Amino acid sequence: MTVKTVDFITKIVDCRPHEGRSLRMILTRPAGTGIFPVVLDLHGGGWGGKSMEECGDRDVVLAKAGIIGAALDFRHGDAGYPTSLKDINYAIRWLKANAQDLSIDSKRVGICGQSSGGHLAMLAAMRPNDPRYAEIHLAGNASEVDANVVCIGMAWPVINPLSRYRHARRARAATPSAAWVGDLPERHETYWKTEAVMAEGNPMLALERQETIATPPALWVQGAPDPAHDYRDPSSPIEMNEPERFAHNYRAAGGKIDVRYIDFESREGNTSHDPLAEFFCQHLA
Repeated sequence: MTVKTVDFITKIVDCRPHEGRSLRMILTRPAGTGIFPVVLDLHGGGWGGKSMEECGDRDVVLAKAGIIGAALDFRHGDAGYPTSLKDINYAIRWLKANAQDLSIDSKRVGICGQSSGGHLAMLAAMRPNDPRYAEIHLAGNASEVDANVVCIGMAWPVINPLSRYRHARRARAATPSAAWVGDLPERHETYWKTEAVMAEGNPMLALERQETIATPPALWVQGAPDPAHDYRDPSSPIEMNEPERFAHNYRAAGGKIDVRYIDFESREGNTSHDPLAEFFCQHLA
């Protein structure tokens, strides 16, 4: 299905049409002709809810700014880690390999995500060559195509799955009716299975383990106040909430990152979309 407007064109494509499991993507690109940068966009939902349609409003803002938004329908939920990363790594390579047909500049590829999608965006960008994530074969003569990205935009990412799981469980024990907790612990358990896996697939702890990682320029947009994403991990060696702790570690590893705080109540709209679009325009120009 293709939808055309004055400002943008939306089209659903299948990245793996001849395989046993399809991998769909919604492409929202600027109207008119040209070769455009692209941002792979990852929805949130605690690794077990929502869908690629959640990215629609953000990708329209990107398209109006001259960037293709590519919302991915990746595996999550009880499919478990690292299935999402396999789909994401493949999707980055697929976009690059099919750049000519999609009016994409293969050298200007970014990645974006909200909440758990922000976690996945950062982890995919940090580990573009992880053999587990690059497991899905890309058809054709595309062995030279990699999954590196130019930059990363995140909206209130669950950057530390282990600390957020423990944080939510503590909050539930202290206040069983805490509205923000909901079924977050159960979603963590469904996707991650164990705390050990939460610690392994963890951008925060990967930095603190001093793993060899990629550190593209990044933006973290954070609503405030937000107990689900902006809290202090009591086990942290740094007296900072998670956004600032991650930024501190990322800079120490050689990366550039800005943490921008916005109003929590209006975070789902242009209050977060606009700074992300501005960031991607700056780095994918």
